[in-house]
Amino acid sequence: MISSPLPLVPEQGERLTRTAYKQDFREREDAVRNGSSWKLERRQLFEEQGSPSRDALRRGDWDEALRLLADRRDTLAAAAEEEARRGYAFHRVRVVEQPLTPYVQWELHSQRQRAQYGQRIRIVPAEQVAPSESTHPLPEVVVLGGRPLFQVLYTETGAANGAIRYTDPDLVTRWEN
Repeated sequence: MISSPLPLVPEQGERLTRTAYKQDFREREDAVRNGSSWKLERRQLFEEQGSPSRDALRRGDWDEALRLLADRRDTLAAAAEEEARRGYAFHRVRVVEQPLTPYVQWELHSQRQRAQYGQRIRIVPAEQVAPSESTHPLPEVVVLGGRPLFQVLYTETGAANGAIRYTDPDLVTRWEN
């Protein structure tokens, strides 16, 4: 069972716009050496931006969506080599509800491909986290190199909407553990 170690109180973190979050994330992730990061993904629908494969899925062109995923193998291989050179590992925990949404079906293909290039990905059935969600679903959370913790924010339709950055070491450690 995944449990929520501590509530995330927005006033205890710093709200970042989508642009500021992306920049801060990239800089912090690139700086991680001989360490790891992890992400908890709970939502069943995201509106990926800047993904031709996701755009094809949105149009209902499943074959094209999968073909475009396959086309990124060189990019994933290069990223895996760079991560190995840095001693870096990225872990994902993906909560999945039944029946699968078209987005999750597409994402599972993407995650399988990422796993083939070394990302550590766990798929967790929603029933397994249900005891931790008595009042609300688990948040979308990313921890980079042990610090900071980002609670990623989304609109109702699943479009990225920035994040709240938490830096309290105790909070980050408890979520990471």
